[in-house]
Amino acid sequence: IIIWSVANETTPSPDRDHTLISMAEYVHRLDNTRLVTSALNHVRYKGKVVTIDDSLCKALDVVGVNEYLGWYSPWPAKPGDMIWENPYDKPLIMSEFGAEALYGRHGSADSNCCWTEERQAQVYKDQLTMFRNIPFLRGTCPWILADFRSETRLNPTYQQGWNRKGLLSDKGLKKKAWLVMQNYYKHLGNSD
Repeated sequence: IIIWSVANETTPSPDRDHTLISMAEYVHRLDNTRLVTSALNHVRYKGKVVTIDDSLCKALDVVGVNEYLGWYSPWPAKPGDMIWENPYDKPLIMSEFGAEALYGRHGSADSNCCWTEERQAQVYKDQLTMFRNIPFLRGTCPWILADFRSETRLNPTYQQGWNRKGLLSDKGLKKKAWLVMQNYYKHLGNSD
């Protein structure tokens, strides 16, 4: 265990804040050797500026953000032009990012409609381009390592009861996005 998380994608409200701030304080009392975070998805977009906008951040040591630019929502600007703001002055971990692809499906990298490995790889490349411009980014966690069963995933052609965001197929076979992330992590410490 490297970090404790108190929640995932909760909606800001006074009751939520009270409960989760109390949880964060409790976790700090139980284990003062590890940092506390939460995976948030409440950010504000204004043109090419993304502002972390969740009141829970004040109680966290590290801010986690789940975001799927290029997959669930279009890019508001070119990935390399995106600017992230963090009014809480805390380190950021991109706790979820990625796109879905059906292993072995190939074709266009330009459209989400086809669920191709090329599209998934392109979304990852775009994400990594954006990440290079976030000075307070301290970690990344692609969502997710391998495709997994999820009965709520109802697309009859591509999902069939599976979440297909894995870098690996449900059989452990590497998708093109695996190679994108492998290369990123391999060269992460070798920046010019």
